[in-house]
Amino acid sequence: MNNQRGLVMVFALLVLMSLTILGVASVSSGILQTKMAGSLERKSSAFDAAEAALAGVVYESEDEVLLADPLKSDPLSEARQLNALDLANEELSCFDNNRTDRFVTNDGMTRNKMHTTAGNFRTYPVTTSWSKSAFVREESCRGSSNVIGGSNISCHVFMIRGCGKTAGSNYAVANTMSAAVFAPASN
Repeated sequence: MNNQRGLVMVFALLVLMSLTILGVASVSSGILQTKMAGSLERKSSAFDAAEAALAGVVYESEDEVLLADPLKSDPLSEARQLNALDLANEELSCFDNNRTDRFVTNDGMTRNKMHTTAGNFRTYPVTTSWSKSAFVREESCRGSSNVIGGSNISCHVFMIRGCGKTAGSNYAVANTMSAAVFAPASN
């Protein structure tokens, strides 16, 4: 009879130990999933900020008041004044100091303003948003009529990288677009 009481105690301890292991595993899994969800939220916020930075370059480049003011310039005009980006040997980085910067803050975009002041795009999570613009090349405009093809007009091709970064993150999320603008040929 005493042997059976000891066996029941051992069996009870094994059941308690396996329940403890299952409990710890469940808590650990829940913590890991919470961390993954937070990381995904921060990455999504950074991507939204990168998209806003791309839209900001287009917004500012289409601002007719800004384009008419000789003391101000849009990001593409500023990029055109710099050396061309050699795509075979260079890449357009979010952290490249040799390119045109534009920032999108939680104040939004304002007409007749150059958005050159850094600030937060979002406050929770704290997210920054900026863009880099680079002139790539001048080429004949594709799909244009013979009138444009025979004139002194060419297409200036630009690369624009929108960048977003959340506070405390070791990386920036980026999205890139290219733009072709009609402009006088530089002959």
